[in-house]
Amino acid sequence: MATKDLRFFDLPETERLPDGHPRRGMSVVAALSKWLIHTNRRLNGSWSQRYEHGVPVTDLEPVEADGTTGTCVHFLPDEALRPRWSLTAGDLARWSERWPDLTVRLVDQRDGGHRSGR
Repeated sequence: MATKDLRFFDLPETERLPDGHPRRGMSVVAALSKWLIHTNRRLNGSWSQRYEHGVPVTDLEPVEADGTTGTCVHFLPDEALRPRWSLTAGDLARWSERWPDLTVRLVDQRDGGHRSGR
């Protein structure tokens, strides 16, 4: 995840995300985050790995099966790269509506508060 995702770089036909930016892959998210935890759940095994500033800091670690499949990514954007505006649950809902099978949850834990949205 810390390497350039060549499937999506430098291609004019690169899929566009709902915000209009070209898809770049999770390697960019990992590199621009203070930390990122990537968990894959598959029928034949599940695993998780933690990255800090795009560099793996753990090996692939087995995750106990829970009967689900899919990918979950938790990350904390690097403070220096955060926009000056606040992301809202409405922003996430609007950006994710193109992917009906995608579930997005925003948990805002700034200032000790807890606000959540789709």
